Amino acid sequence: MKNQTIISLLCCLLLFVTGCSTSHQGNTYDIMTYGAKGDGQTDDAAAIQRAINACSAAGGGTVIIPAGHTFLCGPLYLKSYVNLHLEPNSRLLANPDESIYTESVFRENRGEGMMWISGKDLKQISITGTGEIDGNGIAFMGKELDDSYELKPVTDFDPRPHVLTLINAEKTVIRDITIRNSAYWTIHLIGCYDALIDGISLLNNLKIRNGDGIDVDHSKKVRIANCFIESGDDCICLKNRREFEEYGSCEDIVVTNCVMTSRSCAIKIGSENMDKIDNVLFNNCIIKNSNRGIGIQNRDEGTVSNVIFSNILVDCMFYSDVWWGKAEPIYVTSYPRAVGNHKDAGWRFPKGATKGHSGEVSNIFFNQIKCTSENGIFVGGDTPEKVHHIYFDEIDVKLLKRTGYEGGVYDKRPCNGDGFVYDKTYAFYLDTASDIRITGCNIYWAFPQLTQAGGDIKEKNTIRVKINKK
Repeated sequence: MKNQTIISLLCCLLLFVTGCSTSHQGNTYDIMTYGAKGDGQTDDAAAIQRAINACSAAGGGTVIIPAGHTFLCGPLYLKSYVNLHLEPNSRLLANPDESIYTESVFRENRGEGMMWISGKDLKQISITGTGEIDGNGIAFMGKELDDSYELKPVTDFDPRPHVLTLINAEKTVIRDITIRNSAYWTIHLIGCYDALIDGISLLNNLKIRNGDGIDVDHSKKVRIANCFIESGDDCICLKNRREFEEYGSCEDIVVTNCVMTSRSCAIKIGSENMDKIDNVLFNNCIIKNSNRGIGIQNRDEGTVSNVIFSNILVDCMFYSDVWWGKAEPIYVTSYPRAVGNHKDAGWRFPKGATKGHSGEVSNIFFNQIKCTSENGIFVGGDTPEKVHHIYFDEIDVKLLKRTGYEGGVYDKRPCNGDGFVYDKTYAFYLDTASDIRITGCNIYWAFPQLTQAGGDIKEKNTIRVKINKK
């Protein structure tokens, strides 16, 4: 029955993974015709905006970012029926002047970055070509540390620009471009419907915190395929932020044929989730040199259900405490988030509330995943009923030491109470969950051996566990 469920969901979701939402024909609008200099020194935002406005007003077409030029620019606003096309060897570069970024990505919450390229209430837009969009990230950072950059002190707002923010966009295509060096999140889809991200390279500085790759937020029918993503923070993250609750659930998401590296979590669901995340497929992906591999990190009242992870190679190792995660190749959790003056409280709770609770995580399927890591798989919640019906089929876990970090720790952050679980390293660590099935799995203890090696499986406050190893 479980295999039938997996096959049915795979078939339904794959029906639309190869679809193309948007195709632009008609007139072209070269931004240099509208006054752009392309010298990398002059802010060309006004000229680029004139071209975008003219294109949209005429009913649609293609705005050309011409080859061989760097166009420095501040905030830009995309319009319906416009294809922003970056020719080979063209570049849009974020202006490093922090004072020009004034519109918050998260509305009244001004503490988590501003908009650079954005659009709201859009239809049939696309960003295509083989040129580059460069977020100029290091210009917005503080001092460089061993494995991260310091963040500059935030007063009444954080000026770091997000590269691309789309709100309530229908029929969106982002294809073939390269995006580099984001100072904050890179691609953020909020309340979007029918979006395709295909064949892009997203290459952020691995030392920049909060440098997410692709965030899918309250969005539906999103396909992400054939992408190469390197990011300090999460590579691909599904969520439901409280600031945008009017857009409802996040569901019908397909991710396939991607290669990812992250200092945090390569594939993540959460931590912000005040609604429902449902019907999700991750398939045929490679995760390399990451901290955490696959993570479900539910920290709000929303639920996560009907998610399949299949045919994935996961390679993880320890990084410092700056980054969430402790080299867990697979991580499935639900805990209430921190309260009081903790930096992760505040905007995360329902309006007027000083604490929250976490929703259920259920019907999660892991199939044919090969893990190599310094730590094992972790499953846990604040009660056994919170995380249930989790299935592991044909999972290989190879454990070996790769760094100088001691190990013997799992990371629960962000959560209320202790942020870490200190114990020996186990291939499967089941801490407060229910209805867990482990079938046909292989566990290898390789050399160099972990100093905190514990054993194959540990069960703690976990009920109805069925194990059938090879």
